[in-house]
Amino acid sequence: MTVKETLDFSVRCQGVGCRADIMMEVEKLEKQAQIVPNPDTDTYMKAIAIKGLQENLQTDYILKILGLEACSGSRFGDAIKRGISGGQKRRVTTGEMMVGPSRAFYMDEISNGLDSSTTFQIISCIQQFVQITEATALISLLQPTPETFNLFDDIILLEKGKIMYHGSRELILDFFEDCGFKCPPRKGIADFLQEILSEKDQAQYWYHKEKPYYYVTADCFAEKFQSSNIGKELAKELAKSHDMVDSNENVVAFNYHDITKWELFKICMDREFLLLKRNSFVYFFKTAQITIIAIITVTAFLQTERNVNLVGASYIISSLRFSAIRFMTNGITELTMTIARLPVFYKHKDLHFYPAWAYSIPSALLKLPFSVVESFIWTAITYYGIGYSHGVKRFLCQFLLYFGLQQASTSIFRFLASVARRPHIAVVSGTLTLLFLFMFSGFIIPQSSLPTWLHWVFWFSPATYANIGLSINEFQARRWQNLSSANETLGHQILKSQGTEYKSYFYWISVGALFIFTILSNVGITIALTYLNTSSSKATISAQKLKQEGEKPSVSAQHESKSIDASTPNLFTKERMIIPFQPLTMTFQEIQYFIETPKAIKEKGSRPIKLQLLQHVTGAFRPGVLTALMGVSGAGKTTLMDVLCGRKTSGFIEGDIKIGGYPKVQETFAKISGYCEQNDIHSPQITVEESIKFSAWLRLPEDIDPHIKDEFVKLVLEKVELDTIKDALVGTPGINGLSTEQRKRLTIAVELVANPSIIFMDEPTSGLDARAAAIVMRAVKSIVETGRTIVCTIHQPSIDIFESFDELLLMKRGGQIIYDGPLGQNSRMLIEYFENIAGIPKIKDNTNPATWMLEITSTTMEGRLGIDFADFYKKSSLHLERKLLVEQLSTPPQGPSAIKIREHQSCDRFFQLKACFWKLSMSYWRSPTYILARVTFMVISSLMFAVLFWQKGNKIYNEQDVSNIMGFMYISTMFLGINNCSSVLPIIARERLVFYRERFAGMYSSYIYTLAQLLVEIPYILFLGATFTVITYPTIGYSWSAYKIMWYFYFVLCTILYHNYLGMMIMSLTPNVQVGAVIAAACYAIFNLFSGFIIPHPHIPGWWIWLYNACPSSWTLKGLLTSQFGDVSKDIGAFGETKALNTHLEDYYGFHYNQLNFVGLVVGCFPFSFACLFMYFTAKLNFQRN
Repeated sequence: MTVKETLDFSVRCQGVGCRADIMMEVEKLEKQAQIVPNPDTDTYMKAIAIKGLQENLQTDYILKILGLEACSGSRFGDAIKRGISGGQKRRVTTGEMMVGPSRAFYMDEISNGLDSSTTFQIISCIQQFVQITEATALISLLQPTPETFNLFDDIILLEKGKIMYHGSRELILDFFEDCGFKCPPRKGIADFLQEILSEKDQAQYWYHKEKPYYYVTADCFAEKFQSSNIGKELAKELAKSHDMVDSNENVVAFNYHDITKWELFKICMDREFLLLKRNSFVYFFKTAQITIIAIITVTAFLQTERNVNLVGASYIISSLRFSAIRFMTNGITELTMTIARLPVFYKHKDLHFYPAWAYSIPSALLKLPFSVVESFIWTAITYYGIGYSHGVKRFLCQFLLYFGLQQASTSIFRFLASVARRPHIAVVSGTLTLLFLFMFSGFIIPQSSLPTWLHWVFWFSPATYANIGLSINEFQARRWQNLSSANETLGHQILKSQGTEYKSYFYWISVGALFIFTILSNVGITIALTYLNTSSSKATISAQKLKQEGEKPSVSAQHESKSIDASTPNLFTKERMIIPFQPLTMTFQEIQYFIETPKAIKEKGSRPIKLQLLQHVTGAFRPGVLTALMGVSGAGKTTLMDVLCGRKTSGFIEGDIKIGGYPKVQETFAKISGYCEQNDIHSPQITVEESIKFSAWLRLPEDIDPHIKDEFVKLVLEKVELDTIKDALVGTPGINGLSTEQRKRLTIAVELVANPSIIFMDEPTSGLDARAAAIVMRAVKSIVETGRTIVCTIHQPSIDIFESFDELLLMKRGGQIIYDGPLGQNSRMLIEYFENIAGIPKIKDNTNPATWMLEITSTTMEGRLGIDFADFYKKSSLHLERKLLVEQLSTPPQGPSAIKIREHQSCDRFFQLKACFWKLSMSYWRSPTYILARVTFMVISSLMFAVLFWQKGNKIYNEQDVSNIMGFMYISTMFLGINNCSSVLPIIARERLVFYRERFAGMYSSYIYTLAQLLVEIPYILFLGATFTVITYPTIGYSWSAYKIMWYFYFVLCTILYHNYLGMMIMSLTPNVQVGAVIAAACYAIFNLFSGFIIPHPHIPGWWIWLYNACPSSWTLKGLLTSQFGDVSKDIGAFGETKALNTHLEDYYGFHYNQLNFVGLVVGCFPFSFACLFMYFTAKLNFQRN
């Protein structure tokens, strides 16, 4: 959804509250007092009090307040398809709450990713809103500037879960002075308050020089506050009882939702329809896929003159069952599509935007048209082409059954996804459910052949009713009413043999049962979404902190418990920099960047074909100089960094970029540079130390001694203060693992350990509190002192952090430079530059220069002064000086090339393979939901097969017994494939984000990484294959021969392997799991149709023999059946004749025992082929849109 659509949806869900009643009361009082209101104010207040509007004026107002007007038509985006910036996303989240009628706001770190000017503007608006409406706002901020801090009335200071201070902002410094600590000049009060609670920083603020300093603990501060006058007043106020009589009735809410249920339903229906249009590609892709499969099916079963006899009936039965299987397996794509939307649903549910039923019902209703279309397309293409009984009534009856089965299938899988809520658990539960539905539906084993104690399960499968309904609809037609040799109608004989001998009215019972399954599943979805919640977020702390709290650390949290003093000597001094590097300069001239104008922006008015995001940007980054890249949100800071680093995957770039005076070559540039992304992307199942070691192994030169590398890793861990949690798993953001602050430091450490000459950091202090930001910037500053070139985008620097930079490159919206030069002592040079511009207000004492700079260069100030700061800079002497400097640094040094860049790969391919295999092995081993889910499925499915096919392998007397064994091999091949292929999709998607980052850094070859991904699966697949063989081989009753056991294990192993590699290959071809699941479902359908079970090889039309030979499942079934029975010559009854078992296999299935070795070779080639394609497509395709 776009920004505006997101806020419009939020305001519609929250309603207008009591605004309408307040407006009526205001108008009444105005008339009594004869007051004429301001027309603009009156119009605005009336507009936001109107109920039921799809677009509210309040949305436009909030968009303007939050500075989101420019991107209101842009989509939110995700990790693959980049949308709006991180700061804009944070503002959208804030706007979702502000557009509603709420009177109490709880805002957690809303300034993350925002520049200080925007933060000040937002907090200022909230302050005015609170004061005017008498609302309540509790806001947590990490690095508020002094100007922003001064907007607050009260301050709550917390440490270790205890209140250090809770009272007026104006009295907080007096309280701490009474405790012996004083805030120095040019020190932000917020920074002072956070640092004073730290044992490492507290001593510098002690001002009783005549008294010895001692560390004041959090408990002492809490006790002093409680005994102070402020604390006593607070306790006294809290002790007062609440007066219910005099309370405003609007204070009490009696309903979770302010609008009617019908309105909620319409709002959610509108959103579902919008999302349906936005995701139309997936649904049209599914429709196109089912159309293609239907055409293939009808041509596979095509018969111009089909005989009305038992042979013709076998083709009809096979086609009907394949159609039913197709519609059942088509529902499995709902698993990934449903799970992908659950996080947003749970967020809205917690905010009481809408109840679960308002989400589930529209979602189900809007899938009806697609089910109708898909069912009709399938029926229209296959009905007359395959040769079913003619008649419009029977055509419509078959269509109705397919529609009911499609609805039941999709509803069941959506229910399973709502209960499981995790991809791997959902896939396993979905595949097991699908296996259960097929095994007990009569498709493979008739009800009469099931164990007596399991007959009742037959009626709990929707496939059962589809099978009965389809059979009744076809075989009770007039053409099947001729008498057979058994003195009964042919249709009755067929229905009897298939176990579907029921009266004609049972067709409508079947239809009703399918819709009952649909209704019950949707009710179950609503119940699951109502009462089940997502996993709570878990923070990661060190063992030391746990011990301080009196708890014993768990095994997973046994981290080293040493503390690093913030004032320790600089670890990254030139003396301790044990790995040499080459200082390098980067220059760039006349950089311009264009993108295609978004459709939403074009619709607003006349716009150029290309949208320019960077305009004539020129500058230089030098060794030993720490440069800040600043500007308001949307100015193009991250865009400039991406362009300079070569990370843009779309758009048009113009201009020159040089490294050390030579033109930049992207392949080698990646080896001498580091890029700390704004989004902290890491492998979730790897520890902190392992993440840094992996980067060091692959990015440092191979000739460096391993002990030196390990020492360097320790230095980096210490400097960014991650050594106390070095053994903690990184985890998944918002669910478990590291906190935002710890992830940010890990991102810096992973790049720093590569020993780069040039480092780019995109908002390294975003999401950190003042002390953590100071730690990071101290590390950055010490790195610069070694002679490295470092550039940081930064949003809300404190005075200390801002003045730790040497130079500043300041940009305005539109991607233009308005200042590029040194800051000077106490930012003097920057201040003098802007104060020399006529009309610019002088900076006040103790004001943060960064905040003042952004305020005076805002668009509003430009309009007020009638000046363009970009033009002013271009005409200034500063610009001329920088231009001359850039030209000077762009000239290569005399003599031989001064740049000695390492080879494209730091280490040999075998070492890269070992490192990648090690990392992926750790990641897989620590992914229990993935590994255990597959093992659980294998064990349960194997036991189910053992029970249902007990000793059928040594009880073969006729063709039906052969068909039962063939059915076991078919169903096991199909479901082993579905489970493993579907399970691997989210794993590859998860690791692919990390792969894109690491590949860009030049850590390894794409082919090496994908080879490691392929190899790491093999041990687990060996275990799965062995488990299946050990359970099923003796229980099915196969011959006890080592030769046959080895062939059985080989074919099972290859089947699991090629399905696993097929899933990996599909993900390498698709942008997300949803599209991958749709393509996988199409593959399952093709593999099933041409497996040789639905249609035996001799009966497949000649034009599809090539597809039969291309399907790995056909070779698997051929190998399994031939290896077990191809050499058995015992006589059996086959279609009224007596013939040898191996002869029957040759005549009916086309399986020849003398081809077994060739079959084994072909089956072994399939995993190899899929693996090669996976490696190739992963290397060549990049779905990350930047």
